[in-house]
Amino acid sequence: MFDSGEATLDDWLRRRARANQAAGASRTFVVCRAGFVVGFYCLAAGAVAVTAAPGRVKRNMPDPIPMAMLGRLAVDRSLHGQGIGRALLRDAVLRVLQASEVLAVRGVLVQALNADAQRFYQACGFTPSAIDPMTLMATMADLKAALG
Repeated sequence: MFDSGEATLDDWLRRRARANQAAGASRTFVVCRAGFVVGFYCLAAGAVAVTAAPGRVKRNMPDPIPMAMLGRLAVDRSLHGQGIGRALLRDAVLRVLQASEVLAVRGVLVQALNADAQRFYQACGFTPSAIDPMTLMATMADLKAALG
């Protein structure tokens, strides 16, 4: 059974992912190996107030700023430290880049669950919000450049 080490993430995958998918609230992407869940993340449409956005995100943008929301990225704890989280994030960014060709979004927004998650996203190029350091954002241009 999937165990990320964060009960709220595990519970969401088991109890809410399918219902949210059916309702159109979010799209969940799951990576499996031999029938075992390795990790997952979800994407949803969202927005952020201009006052909460870092400078690069809010420059020349309407209020609210259209964003893609990356939610609940998690990796099974037996596989932590193997780069799977970064690979899932890369996959999410590639999907958002593709979607941004037909749906305008300024960037990706994440809500870090804890300080470890906050450090992970900052190491991946996300900038904390001016209002809440656990809310982090990156522009599409920055994410595209980071992918090479």
